[in-house]
Amino acid sequence: MKKFIGVKMIQATPMNRKEYNDYRGWELPADENGADEGYLVEYEQSETSPNVNHPNHKGYISWSPADVFVDAYRETVELTFGFAIEAMKKGYKVARKGWNGSNMFAVLSPGAKALPAKDFFNKDLASYAENNGGAMDVRPAFMLKTAQDDVAYWAPSGSDCLAEDWFIVN
Repeated sequence: MKKFIGVKMIQATPMNRKEYNDYRGWELPADENGADEGYLVEYEQSETSPNVNHPNHKGYISWSPADVFVDAYRETVELTFGFAIEAMKKGYKVARKGWNGSNMFAVLSPGAKALPAKDFFNKDLASYAENNGGAMDVRPAFMLKTAQDDVAYWAPSGSDCLAEDWFIVN
């Protein structure tokens, strides 16, 4: 088998195995321990995986043993920068507890293929795109909503990259 590592947003509620089986309306198998601690896990619904399997949930639900859950998931606070990047790739806003600015957050601007010259903010880039076929590719970039209530391109510092106080902004 190949090895995989995953990053996904979930919701979870502590629930032992018997409680989960009862919630689903299932009989606990005779060879399973109902007192096993674990979590009801709900995976966020996406357009690519419309697998809703319970009427009280918007996404796919399952049960995970507590030790497996703790090894696989972290709460969406006190994240590493790696997790913050993965969250940004999925469209979430992230911030650091250590930032001094009010309402600051970082996002990933996804870039664009063949952005039309008329859509460039900078006249020199617009002119370059116009003179080279009328459009130009734009690479993804980090953007920062600043404490001054404006937006800037952002290059994270070494401290930002090594910090473990990142969180997902609601």
